[in-house]
Amino acid sequence: MDATSSPQLVQTGPERFEAGLIYRYLQPDGPGPYPTVVLLHGRFGDEDVMWLFRRVIPRPWLVFAPRAPLAEPGGGFSWHTQPYGQWPDLAAFDPAVAALTRFLEALPRLYNADPDRLYLIGFSQGAAVAYATALSRPGIARAIAGLVGFVPRAQPETIAGRLNGLPVFMAVGEQDPIVPYAEAQRSAEALRHAKADLEYHEYPAEHKMTAAGIDDLQAWLHGQR
Repeated sequence: MDATSSPQLVQTGPERFEAGLIYRYLQPDGPGPYPTVVLLHGRFGDEDVMWLFRRVIPRPWLVFAPRAPLAEPGGGFSWHTQPYGQWPDLAAFDPAVAALTRFLEALPRLYNADPDRLYLIGFSQGAAVAYATALSRPGIARAIAGLVGFVPRAQPETIAGRLNGLPVFMAVGEQDPIVPYAEAQRSAEALRHAKADLEYHEYPAEHKMTAAGIDDLQAWLHGQR
């Protein structure tokens, strides 16, 4: 499948069973192992909503967008069910971390993804899952981009040094009503305490990525190659 094809949906069969999640993917032509990006949607999203970020990803890279495992009553899917205004701790994301870890570990076997070049791009709650997975499973990702998301709460001593130089791109909306500015600042400080190699950006926006933010993300991601 070439890089311009439509993303393929996997919702049944042995690949779905091994990966544990429903997902879409684009696989490049040519031999692997492939650098791989996994796009993680936010609460109430699905495997389709993150493909707008496809244009920032270097080609030819392997790209996946899994569907979160929890169906929401009003539609869409989530990694963790949380009341608005409450910020879950790291342990609350353990089921999501386990589901994502299973998914990531299946990709080299199923699609010849390079396990040493796995990149996570998460939006909102998807960013929280990416951060939680990196903190719980150090070394599982080569780099993380967290877009208008947050770091799950943790005692400082439990995350000190856990990211150990991991490149992290963090995008913050200055007028974000979903992840308020103060929560974003706490999250940035947590990443610094965990010794992430943090590239921090603020944008005059609410809970979304601006065109400038997408350009910055693209430049950062191409710099990770």
